[in-house]
This record gives sequence, structure tokens and C-alpha cells, in this order.
Amino acid sequence: MKSSLQNGRDTQTPKLTDNALRVMRSRYLRQDRNRNIRETPAQLFQRVAKAVAQAELLFGQASDADRREEEFLLLLNSLDFLPNSPTLMNAGTPLGQLSACFVLPISDTMESIFETLKTMALVQRTGGGTGFSFSALRPQGDLVASTSGSASGPVSFMKIFDGATYHIKQGGKRRGANMGVLRVDHPDIMDFIRAKTDEGALQNFNLSVSVTDAFMQAVQRDESYDLLHPRERYPTGSVRAKEVFDAIVQAAWETGDPGLIFQDAVNRANPTPQLGPITATNPCGEIPLLGFESCTLGSVNLAHMLDRQDRDIEEEQLRQTVQSAIRFLDNVIEINRYPVDAIEQMTRGTRKTGLGVMGFSEMLIRLGISYDSDEAVSIADRIMKCIQDEAFKTSVELARERGVYPFWRGSIHEQKGINIRNAARTAIAPTGTIGIIADTTPGIEPLFALAYRRAHVLDGETLYEINPLFRSYAAKYGVDTEDLMAQLGQRGTLSAVEGIPAALKNRFITALEIRPHRHLQVQAAFQRHVDSSVSKTINMAEEKGPQEMSEIYMQAWKLGLKGITVYRHGSKPDQVIQLGTDEQPHQYDHHVKCDPEECTV
Repeated sequence: MKSSLQNGRDTQTPKLTDNALRVMRSRYLRQDRNRNIRETPAQLFQRVAKAVAQAELLFGQASDADRREEEFLLLLNSLDFLPNSPTLMNAGTPLGQLSACFVLPISDTMESIFETLKTMALVQRTGGGTGFSFSALRPQGDLVASTSGSASGPVSFMKIFDGATYHIKQGGKRRGANMGVLRVDHPDIMDFIRAKTDEGALQNFNLSVSVTDAFMQAVQRDESYDLLHPRERYPTGSVRAKEVFDAIVQAAWETGDPGLIFQDAVNRANPTPQLGPITATNPCGEIPLLGFESCTLGSVNLAHMLDRQDRDIEEEQLRQTVQSAIRFLDNVIEINRYPVDAIEQMTRGTRKTGLGVMGFSEMLIRLGISYDSDEAVSIADRIMKCIQDEAFKTSVELARERGVYPFWRGSIHEQKGINIRNAARTAIAPTGTIGIIADTTPGIEPLFALAYRRAHVLDGETLYEINPLFRSYAAKYGVDTEDLMAQLGQRGTLSAVEGIPAALKNRFITALEIRPHRHLQVQAAFQRHVDSSVSKTINMAEEKGPQEMSEIYMQAWKLGLKGITVYRHGSKPDQVIQLGTDEQPHQYDHHVKCDPEECTV
């Protein structure tokens, strides 16, 4: 394997920034009963590599486990790849729950609702996030035959789940997170859409409306459609599709929620349709899952996948990293300790993994490519195709060595005659905290700003960051960094700073400067080569109106995306990232103005 050591990085011990160390001390390093830290970052990676390599004993010899332990330790120490947070926190510990993403089913009975609430608590206390479809619950006011009372509706029960999450701090270390989904034909759809317009409501939930192709077509034609009783499926009324769509857009413009899940696109890619349709996702939307499925995620650090001169992608290194990472994630499924038996049965049955990326924006910067360019879209397509192809090949090899996933019979893979170990292999996650540990940009997101405050990452603590990569490039362009840093501390971006070369502005373009259409193109390029889905925010400047958001939602459907999240800057009073490092977020011109010969935007 071509390791990062060959690119000049020391892989014997992890090289961590101050912010990375603060995050690791707060969340990841083991503590004694007096909360004294009892391991170093190097020991953490050793713990994880050793635990995950133990799965090799189930299929080979002790020498295989030793060899894979060295391979995994190199992978982690180099920061070329990191698994999701529960794996870093819990591998090699008595808790042993290593998955980040869960979907829990809810049926229309009191027993099911509160059994699911109990399971949610067991999942969240170990560091997992949970997604639910509330579409099976009867609408508000519906007759409850057993009591002759009236049903309170899905939103009322969501508030119970939200309150429980508030009091369950994930794994004792992470804030709770949920995804709530409701079908667009549910009679309570308007209540769901507006659920977060009340300040403080459902703070521990992301919301998504599950829409069909037929609904989106009805929006285009300004037609009506039927609302259906969730149990009996008879029409309870009719509503204009455009009225519902406009309400979704308005609520998202005001609050950031709801997003959309395109359920037909999701189920066209469902690898195990014999087990039923997929109706919900994990909290960030990148993993559509069946009820009781969980998934373990991991991300390749693309900033480490370049040659020494930062001129091109080292595809062989990327392929080798993917091979190790897929094996690592398949091993995690073997050693994982699942919260309940039903989750273990489903997760082992489909063996879904979610290998994705982080550092895409940093990679573009190093290559000298603007995020808002056709070339960036082309690079996204090239990289993810390489990852997808290698993940597929590795899973086929693992099937030869270990056998196909148990629920392979009746799957699309059996229909195509493909023996494969994992029903799904790739997904693009947000990589918020592991991106900080790896000191790179999160997921496939562009830079949010060159200087910003990151709240809520640590309890009661805010991280202040000025992009270190920018410092080095500013010097190369002959820019006075001391004076510039003061301005960045106030504004967070270069767009309103005079005297900056257009090429430098282009290279370090930030999220709100990038046209929404380009955000969508990048997401679509990754989605074309991803089994599951893509967590990506389409950023909008604060002054943009609902009409532009409406166009983004419609275009996302036309591009074949599985889901869409649009966030208008400033629509949440306590958003996680604020522009600038002082105490007030700043407005700025989000259009880059430059000489046509220098600017590729």
C-alpha cells in the first residue's frame, strides 16, 4: 500500500492540531471514574486498530489479525481515513457500540411508539443518531377505537421523542440527533411542515418530507393530489400540490427545515427490495435505511490523496486506502455490540457500510481549482467513481473470502448474479468532528469561511478558527497577512476585502459565495457514484428569497438526487458556524468580482 509516509508525512504518531486535541480530550479519549484522561491519541488509535483487527480471527489466523492491525493503525495514524465517532469512542471498550446511524420503525400502536422510544434511548446513549418515519401514525383527531378517544397525531409524539433526546446526551459525549420523516400524502402534512416555525420546537430533530415523483409532477402542473389515511389508505381530502410545496419552501426559508427525501429515487436504488421499502434516513440524510438497520461510516481524507507537488490525484494511493477502509468497516460489523437484537439481525443481514470522503474542498484548493467551477464537478465525479469502483471490487473480494451478506437472496445483487459482501458500501457523511481531528474540510462541503466561530462542538465551549492553509497561500500571493487576518476576523471571507488577487479569491471561495446551482452539481456528481446518499448543504445568502429556494428544490429532484437540504444563512438564531471570529456575524457581498482572464467562476 502506498501510504502517507511516502508523501512525506510521519505516520508513527498522529499529528494533531490544538483544536483536534481539544475535541479528542472532550469526546474521544478514555477517562477514569474521576474524569481524568487515561489515554493519548496514539493509544486511542492503537485501541481501535487492535479491536477492529480482531475480526480477522473469525476468518483466518492470528498472523492475519496482527498484519491487519498494523495496516489499520497506519491508516488511522496517517489520518488518511477515520471511522465515525462511535467507533473511535467505543472500539475496544466494554460498551462496544460502533455504529453512527440507525433507523427505527414505528407502528400505529402505543406499544410500538414507546418501545421505539426506549430503543432510541439505548441507541443514543451509545453515541448513535436515529431516524424515524412517523408516516404510519394516524392523524390528529382520528378515532382511537380502544379508548373512544382522539389521536393526537405524529407531531405530538415527535415532541415526546424530542424531549427524551434532550435528556439523553449521546454516549455521555455527543448531543442527541434525530431525523423525522413524514410522507407528503399524510393528512397531518401541513402541521409537520410548520412544526419548527414555533421557536424552540423540535430542536433535536431534522425534518424531511418524503415526496414522490408523482407529487413533484403535480407541483409542476399545479394539480391537486389526495391525502391518504395512513392505515386504511383511503382519501381524507385533496390539496393543491403547489400549496404544499410552497409551504415546505416557506418553512425551510424561515427555519432551515424541512428538507426533502425523494422516496422514489431512494427506492429505485434499494438493494434489498424483498425486505420492504425504505422510508427514513439517519439524522443527516446520507444513509437511507430499513427499519432496525444501522450503518457504520468512515471517510477518506482526500487532502492526503495528492502527489507531492499537489498537481494531481494519486489514484493508486486512493484505491489502496479504499481497500483497507472497506475491510475495516466490514470488520466493524463483526465486532460491533448492538443495542438490541433486532438491530443486530438487520445490520448483520445487509452488512451496509458507508465509506465517504472528507477534505474535498481542501483538495480543490491544493489543486488550484475553484469549488464554483466545471472542473470541480468533474473532479468530484472522477474521485467518487474511483472510490465506488474500488469499494465494489473489495466487497466482492470479501464475499469470496467470507461469504455474501445473509439477506442476499432476493436482492438486486442475486438478480444480477453478483456475489458481494455488503448490500451498500458508500455514502457521503458530514464528518464534523472527525474533520476537525483530521484537520481538513468537512465532507464535500466548501469552506464556510476563512475565519469563523464553531459553536456546540464542545459543551459550553466555542472553537475559533482561521484557515491555516490560507495563510500559506496568502504569503505566496504577496498578501500582507497580518492586516488581512484582522479583516478576516471581522468578515470571515475575502469577498469584501480590497486589493486581493482574484485568483486567490477564487481558490478560497466560500459557501455563500458559491452559486446554489453549483452546490447542486457537486452533490449530483458525488451521488452518481454513491450507493446510499449524500449529506450536503445547499447554502443560500440571507437576503435570498423563497423563490430561489423553490427553484433549488425542484432542480434537485430533476437531477435525480435522493434528498436535499437548503440552508439560508441566519435562519437559525443559534447556528453552529458563524462568520468571523468576533462576536457578531457579518453580511457581505457573495458575488466574486474579478478579471475574466483570472476568474473561472
